[in-house]
Amino acid sequence: MTSSSHTSSTVPDEAALRASVAAAFPRTLEDLTRLVAIPGIAWDSFDPKNLDRSADAVAELLRGAGLEDVQILRVDNNGKPGGPAVVARRPAAPGKPTVLLYAHHDVQPPGDPALWETEPFTATERHGRLYGRGAADDKAGIMVHAAALRALNDVLGDEPGVGITFFIEGEEEAGSPTFRTFLETYRDLLRADVIVVADSGNWKIGTPALTTSLRGLVDGTFEVRVLGHAVHSGMFGGPVLDAPTLLARLIATFHDERGNLAIDGLEGFDDAAVDYPEDDFRQDSSVLDSVRLAGEGSIASRLWTKPALSIIGIDVPSVAMSSNTIQPTARAKFSMRLAPGQDPEAAMDAMARHLAANAPFGAEVTFTPGERGNAFATDTSAPAAKTALWALETAWGTTPVEMGVGGSIPFIADLVEVFPQASILITGVEDPDSRAHSANESLHLDDFENAILAEALLLARLGMQETP
Repeated sequence: MTSSSHTSSTVPDEAALRASVAAAFPRTLEDLTRLVAIPGIAWDSFDPKNLDRSADAVAELLRGAGLEDVQILRVDNNGKPGGPAVVARRPAAPGKPTVLLYAHHDVQPPGDPALWETEPFTATERHGRLYGRGAADDKAGIMVHAAALRALNDVLGDEPGVGITFFIEGEEEAGSPTFRTFLETYRDLLRADVIVVADSGNWKIGTPALTTSLRGLVDGTFEVRVLGHAVHSGMFGGPVLDAPTLLARLIATFHDERGNLAIDGLEGFDDAAVDYPEDDFRQDSSVLDSVRLAGEGSIASRLWTKPALSIIGIDVPSVAMSSNTIQPTARAKFSMRLAPGQDPEAAMDAMARHLAANAPFGAEVTFTPGERGNAFATDTSAPAAKTALWALETAWGTTPVEMGVGGSIPFIADLVEVFPQASILITGVEDPDSRAHSANESLHLDDFENAILAEALLLARLGMQETP
């Protein structure tokens, strides 16, 4: 944890903003509840009309927050329309900076309804948390932005100060396939001095965080083939091993006996500034008591600044469909997280070399590269980051953590490349028990209110500054 105080001689009316956020919080929850009720999912297997309904609801919400310039925009992806994005703007006063506020209104599918303790698309408050798909990821991010603007208007009036542009994406959970094209198409509309991405989380309940690093990502599939076709396991078993067995042997080469990634050519370092106690990690991750943690170095470094590889899918016959045959092929999909500074192309090449060099028993191994995404690291000494840390500390009343995140947000690299002069701040409302993407996703309501106040303070302070 970084233990420094973030102060400034220019302080907005904190008490008034705090009171405004608190008074409007019931309305904020009502608006969030209405958003959660819309199952806007940007996957081809779901009804696209719900995604349109979601975009319409966000557009109406932003008009109600005092914005007049509100548009729903799309770009095509190989002739197919991308997800509907909501863009709303309030221009900056002369000499004042513009802030781009990002979140996304699409959500993950609910998954198995039997695993939910409440209805996925009915926001339900229990024990200080709000449950529902999208309640945390990322409709809460939308509401942080909207409620912060309302508080700003309530306390400071509608006189233009800081410029504000909302960019509420509609296909993030589907991999943001048109994101880069959208940025380039609407570059002038989205141009900003500071970009706030409200799609991350906090250190724990009651302790805020600014996400200062993200791991990069590469993924792909690899197939093992041992036969031209399936054969009888009794007549031919023994001299030839089945493809699933050889796939397992190949997968086992990815890590050494201590669980360190054993693929040559990958970068990583053990210098995370935050202590993540093992007991906390075990509780947050729900790892079984009997399971030994993998790898070496601090847990925070293993999560944030070292590479990690997971097998996220395997194609073999299911137990229900199995027969007494030697399977000729088996296929797996991997997801590899990359340390900040790692070139994704170099990581993909390292994976290809490892697979070719470790083909078990001479099996034919075919590698198909997939997605690539760059890592991200922010400069916390930059003025915008210092202001954000001050705002978090003021809102929560405790020192914020400057933390890494083991996950990846590939579109951050696109923001960096298209808007190289902008300061990018990654914030969020999730905590270790939010369970984003899983059943029983939820939002801690006290932290949600503090996040709104923190963003209102950030915007108010930026409005007191001049554009460099």
